[in-house]
Formats: sequence, C-alpha cells, structure tokens
Amino acid sequence: MYYSAYLKISKKNLTPKLFLHSLGVGECAVALARRYGANPQKAFVAGILHDYGKKYKPRTLRKYAYRRGLKLDRVTRKVPQLLHAPVGAELLKEEIKLKDASILESIRYHTTGSPGLSLLGKIIFLADVIEEGRSFPGIEELRGLAFVDLRKALLAATENTIKMVLDNNCMLHPRSVSFRNELIRSVY
Repeated sequence: MYYSAYLKISKKNLTPKLFLHSLGVGECAVALARRYGANPQKAFVAGILHDYGKKYKPRTLRKYAYRRGLKLDRVTRKVPQLLHAPVGAELLKEEIKLKDASILESIRYHTTGSPGLSLLGKIIFLADVIEEGRSFPGIEELRGLAFVDLRKALLAATENTIKMVLDNNCMLHPRSVSFRNELIRSVY
C-alpha cells in the first residue's frame, strides 16, 4: 500500500485534530528515523496510524478486545485510554490487512513503552511525545535532546509521562516502569 493510501485511511478514521497530531507524529518519526538509522517509510506509516484505535470509544475497544481474546493486563482493562494502542494494532491487522510486525509493535506500545522495544517502537513512542503540536514545560529541551541522544530523550520522555500520570492520580502501567528501568540501565 502506498503512503497516500495510509494518509487517506488516517484522515478518514480520525478527527481533524487527531489527524493533524498523527501527521505530526509521522513527520517527527521520519526525522528521528533518519537520525538514528531506522526505516523512514515505516516510521511515517507507524506515526500516521498510531492512534487508529482512537476512532472507537473505550467501551467498543473493550468489547473488541474481549471478543478476540486479546490478553489485557489489569491496568489496561481499568484505564480505557490505554486500550486504543493494543486494540488499534489488532484493528489495523484486521481492517486494512497491515502485516508489518515492527509497525504493529510500535503502535501497540506507543503509550506505555515496553522493555525490549525495537528502534522503530522507541521512535514512535518519542515522536508521539514531542511532535510539534505538543506543548508542556520542557518540551523544547526534550525536542533538542531527541536529536542528540535517543536513550536520554526516551528516558526524559518516559519520566515526564510517568510524572503526568502520577500527578493526575491515575494508575501507572507496570510496563512503563519496566521501560524506564531498562532505559536507566542503558543510559547510566
């Protein structure tokens, strides 16, 4: 499938605001892929499709997961915002016949990160945090760091996400903690 087809799928299935965010993630992911030696085409596709699951309400995502026997951990079942990532990857396999394992992994773990995440997965995780439409204290420094040291930028992005989750009194996914711990071992 050509990239214009993936753009059309994303535009058709997402709200205009979410489409612009996904386009920003795709463009940022391409720049990061070029910087760190990943496949820019796969980075773009993963970026523009990463929020595909958000077209469905959490209740529908939950039903989809149960009907298809997806193994969801306790936190993902309790925090519906996390469902769009793993279910979105499955929906893409089913609805548009996306088969690329690295793209699907990147989409599946773009919200929590995961130990052992591929380079493409790390790029999508980071691009989702730093794309041009995002705004939070320290974003400019993080964007700069992203093109200097991928591991340190991932660690900072993960810690920022964890802090935000804790500040909002939400459940913290254990995979995010494991991802952070793996990053700490690789940075220090």
